[in-house]
Amino acid sequence: MAETGRLPTPVTENWDWQLDGACRGANSRLFFHPESERGHAREKRENRAKAICRSCPVLTQCRDYALTSQETYGVWGAMGEGERRELLKGRRRELRMALSAR
Repeated sequence: MAETGRLPTPVTENWDWQLDGACRGANSRLFFHPESERGHAREKRENRAKAICRSCPVLTQCRDYALTSQETYGVWGAMGEGERRELLKGRRRELRMALSAR
């Protein structure tokens, strides 16, 4: 489960971007994998979801939300779970290196 302390405050303005999402009304199964999905099937589903994301007017807000809240599951802002995990890992590594250089 995501750490809720990283979520934006429950103020409407912090969440209104979701109303403009290209995914709004789409089947959520496209963005979140079923438990047993692997390999080519997962890649194909994620690519379809990311195609929707790439046309989205709120892609940046969605991606920022997913990275800030460290969203564990699904495609958010045209990034899959593994892509977000690797990006966050790289950011943590850079931060550790910067702190150790002080």
